[in-house]
Amino acid sequence: MACGFRRSIASQLSRVLDLPPENLIKSISAVPISRKEEVADFQLSVDSLLENRNDHSRPDIQIQAMRLAEKLKCDTVVSEISTGQGTVNFKINRELLTKTVLQQVIEDGSKYGLKSELFSGLPQRRIVVEFSSPNVAKKFHVGHLRSTIIGNFIANLKEALGHQVTRINYLGDWGMQFGLLGAGFQLFGYEEKLQSSPLQHLFEVYVQVNKEAADDKNVAKSAHEFFQRLELGDVQALALWQKFRDLSIEEYVRIYKRLGVHFDEYSGESFYREKSQEVLKLLDSKGLLQKTLKGTAVVDLSGNGDPSALCTVMRSDGTSLYVTRDLAAAIDRMEKYNFDTMIYVTDKGQKKHFQQVFQMLQIMGYDWADRCQHVPFGIVQGMKTRRGDVTFLEDVLNEIRLRMLQNMASIKTTRELESPQETAEQVGLAALIIQDFRGSLLSDYQFSWDRVFQSRGDTGVFLQYTHARLHSLEETFGCGYLNDFNTACLQEPQSVSILQHLLRFDEVLYRSSQDLQPRHIVSYLLTLSHLAAVAHRTLHVRSSPPEVAGARLHLFRAVRSVLANGMKLLGITPLWAMPAHVHSTEIL
Repeated sequence: MACGFRRSIASQLSRVLDLPPENLIKSISAVPISRKEEVADFQLSVDSLLENRNDHSRPDIQIQAMRLAEKLKCDTVVSEISTGQGTVNFKINRELLTKTVLQQVIEDGSKYGLKSELFSGLPQRRIVVEFSSPNVAKKFHVGHLRSTIIGNFIANLKEALGHQVTRINYLGDWGMQFGLLGAGFQLFGYEEKLQSSPLQHLFEVYVQVNKEAADDKNVAKSAHEFFQRLELGDVQALALWQKFRDLSIEEYVRIYKRLGVHFDEYSGESFYREKSQEVLKLLDSKGLLQKTLKGTAVVDLSGNGDPSALCTVMRSDGTSLYVTRDLAAAIDRMEKYNFDTMIYVTDKGQKKHFQQVFQMLQIMGYDWADRCQHVPFGIVQGMKTRRGDVTFLEDVLNEIRLRMLQNMASIKTTRELESPQETAEQVGLAALIIQDFRGSLLSDYQFSWDRVFQSRGDTGVFLQYTHARLHSLEETFGCGYLNDFNTACLQEPQSVSILQHLLRFDEVLYRSSQDLQPRHIVSYLLTLSHLAAVAHRTLHVRSSPPEVAGARLHLFRAVRSVLANGMKLLGITPLWAMPAHVHSTEIL
């Protein structure tokens, strides 16, 4: 895309270089805007054209760039050709740039940037994304929150690119913790508390029974017995377990709804308790299963007895383990979805676990093991609510809403909002997501409530205010202006900077689609918001002649549209109305 300009440049280059245009498209990139000067719109990296040559035969890049530039001619699309450091630069005819970009943004709507030639020939894939995956009865901690918003972003992006995406929440709903929970509930559980607040009550029971089991061997023994009853399919034990699971999922669904996240399937380790026995039989039949003196079963992933490469797949009592159930789940999903890619979104502490799972699938003879991918993320430190350490996701959501409402309460116009609670929640979520997504997902970071809610600078609050103010501009002046516009009215440096930035959206989406990192989109949207703030201060609509006002409204409408597209991909719901802000001069 980049509105067809990239293809037009590639066509001219292909005639000079005698290469197919398709081979050149990804070497032509939109130039990031600069505050110091007006830069060209596109550049061709000469280095990328010579990448396949042997180093010894590579001529001087600068000379190559100049020779190439001399052979190219300006035309109706390109108004100026120059050279930079190893690049050939192209400036697009200004009126054509203005008209084409704005028309394309409005015409393509939510698909703007996704119809780009960068994505042409992209095969449509079946993609499974497993994310969030909290443990029933254990803390729904910040790691699960990160997995939830990262997995949601990846699923959104893949869907936007036209892939068929299945979102799976793979609950930790099996294992020894259910032995403890079953025994604990019989000792300390209350049916009313379980019905009114399942996650909280199960967690309290779990904490209490863990303490008791540490001091009392009988409690530990009855927990072990309860889990064995579960594994053997005891009707009463399974009925209690099913109740825990159903009530927990009901509460999760309600909380995920607040986050704007949905799942196509709630599965869990429990689904694979029988199938994991089949995995053990298969490993055994292939001669891969080794029994230890303790009675456990291991698989040697090194093939030469390296003790550090042994992976335990069965307990001494014959019950399955997390890794066995993950193998069974992967095999089952391939049968069910015939996926082209399966992505697991978990913290980087599970890197070794997934390496072992993928390796084991490989040695079991599943050649699709290389379609499985682990997207790891770093740890968040310092997230505490006023109730203390974070226990559940809902505590975080309530804290966000509370703090945002307090911020808004100091603003006189808050009463004008139809639903201040909903607005506070959406601004707060945007703040949380942007703070999380600004850096590399793999990085650990120190969480700061104060930084989350700053309205100045690069925050989610800033993005929401920008979107709401641009929308209010459209509301104020109506869309009558937007039927036609004169491109000559948008030649100021502030307008050109915005148009050049809008031109880059497809590249940013492409980069995120390649490495699954949201930070490229975040950085792009923050720059777009800053450019909009500057333009709004200098390119007035109210006091301008109708022709100029109409052109500027077109420009601001395009910014708002692309801002909304990017925010939705990140999992943020763009707001149409916000309280007038104390730092309104900074915002817009």
